[in-house]
Amino acid sequence: MIKSAFLIVATCCSLQLFSQEKFPDGKIIPDWFYKNEKTDINGLGKSFLITDYGVVNDSTLLQTEKIQAVIDLASNNGGGVIVIPEGTYLSGALFFKPGTHLHLEEKAILKGSDDISNFPVIETRMEGQNLKYFSALINVDKVDGFTLSGKGKVDGNGERYWKSFWLRRRVIPKCTNMDELRPRLLHISHSNNVQVSDVRLVNSPFWTTHIYKCDSVKLLDLHI
Repeated sequence: MIKSAFLIVATCCSLQLFSQEKFPDGKIIPDWFYKNEKTDINGLGKSFLITDYGVVNDSTLLQTEKIQAVIDLASNNGGGVIVIPEGTYLSGALFFKPGTHLHLEEKAILKGSDDISNFPVIETRMEGQNLKYFSALINVDKVDGFTLSGKGKVDGNGERYWKSFWLRRRVIPKCTNMDELRPRLLHISHSNNVQVSDVRLVNSPFWTTHIYKCDSVKLLDLHI
């Protein structure tokens, strides 16, 4: 009986200590931090398969406007999941809106353009400064609950940008990261309760993931 009572007390103390673990800044670590369940896209609303809306599997054809039109359609109809099926789809900057999500099926590739003119200049944050700079391939601003998921790949197609960057460094050794005009791969800002899971983020021309002023962001099982 005494042993049982001791076990109960010890267990309660252990749970109490666990629940009071803190981050280095002294804030108590919330239960949310320990949960790693992935969001089920079936609970995120209607699925919008991009090939149902005129987008075709072609790695050389720029289809920014058509893919953006699918995002806008989803947003205007209560939100949903933009689904990219198997294949390679070339695009410039895409802007996700409240209620929208992105899912890349296995063997799907969202490929970024290697032409910087396909990435509009926007007000953003770079190198500790608020300024105008080029948008990313995937832009998520003020989209609470956003999810990026699936076994597919986001390919920044960065080889041309990097060749240009290192050539510039040879000529101007003190040039900065921002002197070469390049897009980021994934930019998430002012968005809460975000989850990015399973996808492969590769060949970025600049920063691969840029997360700014967001709360409760989970990155699960990524290949970067």
